[in-house]
Amino acid sequence: MKLNAGIITDKLAECLQFYTEVLGFGIRFQNEWYLLLHTPDGSTELSFLAPALEHQHPLFQKAFSGAGVYLTIEVEDVDALYADMKSKGVPITMEIKDEDWGDRHFILTDPNGIGVDLVQHSPPE
Repeated sequence: MKLNAGIITDKLAECLQFYTEVLGFGIRFQNEWYLLLHTPDGSTELSFLAPALEHQHPLFQKAFSGAGVYLTIEVEDVDALYADMKSKGVPITMEIKDEDWGDRHFILTDPNGIGVDLVQHSPPE
């Protein structure tokens, strides 16, 4: 079984730019109403679908409303990624911090208002 999370949005171009240029995702497939991206290592996919497409089931027609969803992306070196984001002037929603349970992370916000939590896991001390 393989999971591909999908987000229904009218911001396909903005999502393409954010996930490819800011986070280094690749494009697996793209047309005027659908975008399938993959993580830099190619292991995981994330898709975006335009809303209100008559050929789609009604469940897949209503655009994301902007709340109640987050994405977590685990990285090997969160400090290097954070420094890269800062040097590029990428807006940081939550500055880098250490959590009691062992995570070190920071948060970006994608064009849909979705929090993207960039995390390096380590055992708690």
